[in-house]
Formats: sequence, structure tokens, C-alpha cells
Amino acid sequence: MKGFIGLGIGAGLIMLGTVVGAQLPSEEIVNALKTESYIYVATRRLNGQWSTAAPVWFMYDSEGLYFTTAPSSYKAHRIHRGSPVKIWVGTKDGPSFEGKAQFVKGASLAERMGKAYSDKYWIAWLGFFKPRPARVGSGKTLIVKVTPYEQAPEQGLVTPSAATEAPQK
Repeated sequence: MKGFIGLGIGAGLIMLGTVVGAQLPSEEIVNALKTESYIYVATRRLNGQWSTAAPVWFMYDSEGLYFTTAPSSYKAHRIHRGSPVKIWVGTKDGPSFEGKAQFVKGASLAERMGKAYSDKYWIAWLGFFKPRPARVGSGKTLIVKVTPYEQAPEQGLVTPSAATEAPQK
């Protein structure tokens, strides 16, 4: 019986932390996401070390932080396995946060990202290297949504912020 009570209290704390303690990254990070052109993304390897951070184009809006990757990339394989991501904004030593990455689909999201990329990156404006609904729909391009953790995994409680959690389908 004690095990069930402890489990219920633990689940209650996690739910309380997710709803009441939900927070976005710091104001410095939010401002940087609005102005910078690149994020640097690292995933956790099986041995526990972070991968080398790779520069990535991204879209940040009121619904979240998104980027794309190829299904054959190490990043995609690690995210599929459940790896957290570490994001640096602007430069490899810029402000950073850790979060949960999940694959999301949707033609309207791909179109929204394509427009945002065209507005942000000159070569995307020419029609290159931007998300396309057909490629996302066929699985040739993956869209990744990053939900910041309330705390870094090393600090204990690891729950995605409810304010940015994507609905599960």
C-alpha cells in the first residue's frame, strides 16, 4: 500500500510541477530565439555524452521551437530513441537550454515553416532548403518540435513545460 501512496504522491508532484511550475526558457533565450538565425543542436549519445552541436535553421513562434532534419541523421535516430536535446541559441557558446524533442507532422506546419524560413534566410527565399509539405508528408523531411524542460535532467524533475507541450495524436 505504501508503494501506491508514494507513486500517487510522486505523480501528483510531477503533475503539479508541470501545470503550476511550467515556464519557458529565460527571457534572454526567448529574445535570442526571436532575433538569431541559427540554433546549435546536440543530442545525447548512448554513452551519455552530448554529440557535437550542429548549426540548424529553425522557426520560433508562439507555438514553439521547430527545426527539420533528415530521417537518416544521427539526430533523428537519437530523438527517435528518446534522447533529450540541448539547444544553444545564436552561437555554440550562446544561451542554452535542454528539452524534449518530438517529431510532428502537418502540411500547415510545413507551410508555416517554409514561409518563416523564406523570411529569415535568403536562400530559402529563392526556394531552396525550406520545409515542403510534400517532403514532410512522405517522410523525407522530419519536423522536430522542442519542448523545454523545467529543469535540466541533472537537477532532478524532468518534465516538459505544459505551456509548450504539443497535443498527442
